[in-house]
Amino acid sequence: MKKERLITSSYCFILAANFLLYFGFYLLMPVLPFYLQEVFHTEKTVIGLVLSSYTIAALTIRPFSGYLLDTLARKPLYICAFFVFTAIFAGYLLAGTLLIFTLLRVFHGFSFGAVSVAGNTIVIDITPSSRRGEALGYYGLANNIAMAVGPMTGLILHDCCSFDVIFTSSLISCLLGFFVAVLIKMPIKPPVKKEPVSLDRFILLKGLPVGVTLILLSAPYGMTSTYIAMYGRSIGIENGIGLFFTLLAVGTSVSRLFSGQQVDKGRITQVITGGLCLVCLCYFILSGCAQFTAWNPLLGKYIFFSLAFFMGIGFGSMFPAFNSMFVNLAPNNQRGTATSTYLTSWDVGIGLGFILGGYIAQQTNFQTAFFFSGCLIVLSTLYFVKKITPYYRKHKLR
Repeated sequence: MKKERLITSSYCFILAANFLLYFGFYLLMPVLPFYLQEVFHTEKTVIGLVLSSYTIAALTIRPFSGYLLDTLARKPLYICAFFVFTAIFAGYLLAGTLLIFTLLRVFHGFSFGAVSVAGNTIVIDITPSSRRGEALGYYGLANNIAMAVGPMTGLILHDCCSFDVIFTSSLISCLLGFFVAVLIKMPIKPPVKKEPVSLDRFILLKGLPVGVTLILLSAPYGMTSTYIAMYGRSIGIENGIGLFFTLLAVGTSVSRLFSGQQVDKGRITQVITGGLCLVCLCYFILSGCAQFTAWNPLLGKYIFFSLAFFMGIGFGSMFPAFNSMFVNLAPNNQRGTATSTYLTSWDVGIGLGFILGGYIAQQTNFQTAFFFSGCLIVLSTLYFVKKITPYYRKHKLR
């Protein structure tokens, strides 16, 4: 049977808009701690609080974003959130005090939470359902490419340019993305019967069991993104830690080229199970890298960086599968809610990873923290295989 058409002008526009948005975001991400320290002379503990306000704000707004996207026209909400997200980069250029900067970060988090949910939902709307996993995979690939080149570009600019140049570069990238986003054409949305406001309009209740699996999976990812550089230094890998994130992004990108197609063939649970097993193995090996480097530093270094690539493959294969799973559990008029529940579950796990990783490392060491990560993924895998797989087969709507 002939495949339905995936590549359209609107799909290309949203891919480009998504890349430019995330490029502006990742360009700034590694530079902000330096900015707060060098411009406002902020202590490290305060830097963490200021930067975390962004994530907390995004987490707070997402359930409401999903409700609004399911209730109102989606493209105007997407464009409005995209514009606010872009405009705040200009605000950073004018922020004269730490308080103003912090307030801008909070509003930036609100706009990011809204625009990320809206973008994911629009991708689902403008692509055929038979190729949804593939569409989400390529959409996520744009994020991964931005993650691979954005931080590196930001650090290069930090070495040779002023902070104003960096903020302006992020502003220009997102401004270009905004103009591209305006060109997206949405399908005509049939009128939907207005339903009374209830908890299920903000959180997909049928998706909460799946959210437990996702939280147990994303907590280790949060530990990795925050503490892998410190762990590397603690085991003697002083230089080139940035390569870990590049290889992680490359692995994620590679996996998206094939995992989405497998999802569209109905192999959602198999893709997730395989990804969980691969990532679980990677974390247990990662926790043993201290022993490898002590025995043979060169071997330990090769193993350390190789794990980044395979972790990327595991995580990258599961992202579109989990997203599709949430959407398949929801009726068509709750796609926004399903997407926001998926992203909210991910954010909750990331936040737990920040806290658990720091606490365990402080009480013991990073080896133990990453071993604990492996144990969390074992729990996630067992719960998914025993509970979620039959639950999903019973409750999926498509």
